[in-house]
Amino acid sequence: MKKNIVAIGGGGFDRNNSSYLIEKYILNISEKSCPKICFLPTATGDNDTYIARFYSIFTRLNCKPSHIEFFKRTTDINSHIMEQDIVFVGGGNTKSMIAIWNDWGMSQLLNNAYNEGVIMSGVSAGAICWFTRGITDSWDNELRILPCLDFIKGTCCPHYDEEPSRIPYVKKILIEKAITNCISIEGGAALHFIDGKPFKNVCFKNNKNSYNVFLNNNNDVVEEPFDYIQL
Repeated sequence: MKKNIVAIGGGGFDRNNSSYLIEKYILNISEKSCPKICFLPTATGDNDTYIARFYSIFTRLNCKPSHIEFFKRTTDINSHIMEQDIVFVGGGNTKSMIAIWNDWGMSQLLNNAYNEGVIMSGVSAGAICWFTRGITDSWDNELRILPCLDFIKGTCCPHYDEEPSRIPYVKKILIEKAITNCISIEGGAALHFIDGKPFKNVCFKNNKNSYNVFLNNNNDVVEEPFDYIQL
C-alpha cells in the first residue's frame, strides 16, 4: 500500500484564480471514481469563508467533500477520518492548528489514516505540517522553525518565491547549521511524496518549482530542483 502526501507551496482553491489543476491531481491519486475528501480548516479557526470556498470548488469536481470543525460542535473525528480517501489541510496558523489537533488526538489519528493509505495533502500550513519541522510565520514578526508531525523527515518551507523573507531565512538557518537542508516549495507548485520520498514536483502554474536547498562545500547555497510534472 502506497502512502501519499501532496505538499502545496501556495495557491490552489484558497486563491480565487484557481484552475482546479492541483485539486484534480490530488483526487486522481486515489484512483477512485468518486473519492471522499475531508477539509481541515483548523489553521484559520474554521473560517466560514474558507470552508465555503472549499465546497464551491470541490462540489464541481467528481468527489464527496466534507469538513471537520473544532470551534463548533465536532463530529466523531475517528470514524470520519478513517472513512476518507483524502484529507486536505488548509493554510493559516500552523502552531495553533497542531496544538488543537494534539488536544483532540487528531495528530495521531491522521498518522493512523496515513499508514492505512489515506492521502494527506494541503497548502502552506497544510504542507509543512507533515514534516519533522516547518518554517512558519505563525507568531511574532519573524519566521521560525516549528516542530511538526514528522510523517516526512526533514524541514519544509512553503511560499518560497512568494514572500521575500523566505529565501534569506532559509539561507540564514543553513549557514547557522540549524538545519542541513530544506525542502522549499514555490507558490503554484506542489511536491508529491510517495512512501516518504519525493516523487515529483507538480507544477500547476508555469515554471514553478520545488527544491532541495543546502550548502555545498564552499558554503554556497544550492537549490536543487526536483523532477517535475507540468499540469
